[in-house]
Formats: sequence, C-alpha cells, structure tokens
Amino acid sequence: MQVLPADAARIVVKVGGSLYDWPDLGPRLRAWLAALAPAQALLVPGGGPAADVIRALDRRHALGEEASHWLALQALSLNARFLQALLPGAVIVDAYEFARQDEGRPGALPHTWDVTSDSVAARVAQVNGARRLVLLKSTDFPEGIDAEEAGRRGLVDTYFARAQGGGEVFALNLRGWRPGSDPLAGATGVWAVTPSD
Repeated sequence: MQVLPADAARIVVKVGGSLYDWPDLGPRLRAWLAALAPAQALLVPGGGPAADVIRALDRRHALGEEASHWLALQALSLNARFLQALLPGAVIVDAYEFARQDEGRPGALPHTWDVTSDSVAARVAQVNGARRLVLLKSTDFPEGIDAEEAGRRGLVDTYFARAQGGGEVFALNLRGWRPGSDPLAGATGVWAVTPSD
C-alpha cells in the first residue's frame, strides 16, 4: 500500500477510465497535475474498458462478485501501468495490491459490483489521510448534488457515499478543464460533497 509522507499536501486523484480513449489525456493530465503544485497527488486509476471486460466475463460465465471483484482490481493494476507510461514519475496506486493489504481492516471495501474505482479512490484517500479527493471524469456533475444522488444517477458507484472519508470531495470533467486555469475550475463547475455520517 502506498502511503504518502505525513508532511505531504495529500490529494488523491482518481483518473476515470472514461478518459482513457482521449488522445489528449497525457498532456492534459500533466498540465492539470502541474497546476496542483506544490500539492503531491496520489493517482488511482479508473476501470474503463479493462473493467468492462471483467463485467462482460462475469455476465457470460457467472463468475460471482468475489472472483469478479479481484479480477476487476487486477484490471485496475493494468490501468495503473498505462497511467505510469503516460506520466513517468507519477505516484500511482496499484489498486489490487492496495486492496490485498487493506483486506480485513476496519472500513475495507466489500467485494461487490457496487464498489468501483470511485470507492477504491475514496478508501485510498481515507487510509492515506488525504485532505482532498478529486474524481476526474468525462462528464459534468450537476451543482448541489450529493454523493448518494450521484450514485443513483450512475455518476459514481452506489457504495461511494459510504466509502468517502472526512476530506473534501470534488468531481471535475477533465475534458472541459483548460490548461492554465485553477485545477478545480471547470467549464461547468466543480461538484463538492460533504462527507456522510
């Protein structure tokens, strides 16, 4: 499990799998991360097409949620290596290794399709004591929406409202963000969530 130094300005950033087909992802993500400076970001890969393959295999072969959970986490490990190739030197979580080490601890995530990389990122933020979680997506979030409603609408996974810790949570449409602007300024704004009790 990767844990940032105690004195680091901790921000966990989930890079949504819906961004992986975007030819500008590498340059735009590098510019966005540079705009965060001096904060240190810990990146969590989204599932994207690799996780969709596991969903399809589960539907076709009835693998079950337990097996599918661990296979999907291994798909996130593949995506972590993809992000590492785009962003050499970035600190990127291997979600499979993180989950293995977190298994059995209080607050560890359940093994269900209700948990996706959104909740994995929330758990990484909680374990690392992050002050902020940023979900980079390919879609805009309505102003004033809370985590439970976002889950009902499919903007985050349905477990996310329970997984988020005590830090600030923002969602940003990276495709709408313009280099040179504030890292949390988006074309349609930023979604903020007050953590659930």
